[in-house]
Amino acid sequence: MAFIDSVLREPSYGWKTVEGDLSKPTPGAIFKEFFKRLNIFADRKNWLSFTSWMMIVVLGTCLGFFIFKYFSWSLVLVAFLYSMVVMGSHGTVWYHRYCTHRAYKFRNPVWRFITQNITLKIIPEEIYVISHHVHHAKSDQPGDPYNAQGGFLYCFLADVNHQPIAQNMDENSYGRCVKLMAHTGQVSNTYAQYQKWGTLANPVRTIGGILLNWGFWYFVFFMIGGHALACTIFGAAGFWAVGVRTFNYEGHGKGKDMRQDGTDYNRDDMSINQLWPGIVAGEWHNNHHLYPKSARSGFLPHQLDLAWCYIKLLNMLGGVTEYHDSKKKFLQNYYHPHKEAKTVIDTKKLVAAK
Repeated sequence: MAFIDSVLREPSYGWKTVEGDLSKPTPGAIFKEFFKRLNIFADRKNWLSFTSWMMIVVLGTCLGFFIFKYFSWSLVLVAFLYSMVVMGSHGTVWYHRYCTHRAYKFRNPVWRFITQNITLKIIPEEIYVISHHVHHAKSDQPGDPYNAQGGFLYCFLADVNHQPIAQNMDENSYGRCVKLMAHTGQVSNTYAQYQKWGTLANPVRTIGGILLNWGFWYFVFFMIGGHALACTIFGAAGFWAVGVRTFNYEGHGKGKDMRQDGTDYNRDDMSINQLWPGIVAGEWHNNHHLYPKSARSGFLPHQLDLAWCYIKLLNMLGGVTEYHDSKKKFLQNYYHPHKEAKTVIDTKKLVAAK
């Protein structure tokens, strides 16, 4: 079996039917799988998924303090900007364009560390990166860990049900996973440790890193605006952590073909360019699927790309030494030919009308 077909832990309901079609589990089957994989008492190898969702519970508590104790409209604005713009753009910059696609290179580990920790740490890199490689290899096909055709819950709970790495890899396959994560700075488990914990990430280093990150940022925000500001921002981060789990369902047309001519040029999958994720986080998703290794996805004047702005700023400051920018290729291969073809068609229609 090919590496890309076996690198993720297959759910109990399988990736596909005997006919080769996407296996579409019922909501009950999805929830059953979800809670089974969160149970650290039944299997300690579930620790990473459990930790990920416990972070959301803690952040949800902070959100509750903000809503019921510290609420003000000025803090609502802060929460909006932090969750939608700061967390959203950071997810694109760090997890998407660097950790997964290596769209740019840092000068040294210091700049990488700053970028990694410039916001609250929410998503373990391992859960995002390995599964996202599979997503691009199998977009909208059986085996895609967040295949929108599986439905909302299929995507929303994918980080537990579909994205964790397989727990029975041989040493060679595990080594390939380690290499996929090496540039992120993660110190991966040895193969013996992987057999014990079922993950690339080490629980002590991972949880310790989260606590240090959260402790630092809570102190910073507390010093600026007390518990009110700290709870607001931590709660906003939790709101983002839940909301981001809906992105691929929406970004692939909710399982339907919602691509538009002249807007979505990639026709190999159902990804679409959406205005809101594009503006607040630089996630012009159809453009990204055309050129996944590009550090910029906002190729047109109206496609604001704040993630690209951050990468370009770091390049100007010397923190990023090189990057891939596919804007010229996009314009040359897709945008301009489409405009020229449309002009020819419109001209023919005008002549025919006369």
